[in-house]
Amino acid sequence: QVQLVESGGGLVQPGESLTLSCVASGIIFNINTMGWYRQVPGKQRELVANIASGGRGNYADSVKGRFTISRDNARKTVYLQMNSLKPEDTAVYYCNAIPPFGLWGQGTQVTVSS
Repeated sequence: QVQLVESGGGLVQPGESLTLSCVASGIIFNINTMGWYRQVPGKQRELVANIASGGRGNYADSVKGRFTISRDNARKTVYLQMNSLKPEDTAVYYCNAIPPFGLWGQGTQVTVSS
C-alpha cells in the first residue's frame, strides 16, 4: 500500500532554513508528479510546490524564490529546501502526489518563531 513518511521539520527562527524529506513506498514513484502541501489549523491544506519526474519545480507565490523542491527517483524521495523562513510558513507539511493519493502521511511540523 501507499506510504508517505515526512521528516525534517522543527522549530527555527525567522530567516533560517530547513530541509524536509519525504520517502514514498508502494507507488511507481518516477511516474508521479509529487508535491509538498501545508496545513495550519482551521485552514485548508494548500499546495506549495510540485515537481514532475525529471521536471522543474513549480511554486506557490507565497514561497517562490525561497523554497526549492527536488526529487531523487532512485530513492523515491522528494525534498523541500526552505530558506528565509517566515512565521507565516508555520504549518504541518505533507508530501503527496498530484493529484493526491487518498492516504496521507503524518506530516512534519515546521514552526518559525523568534
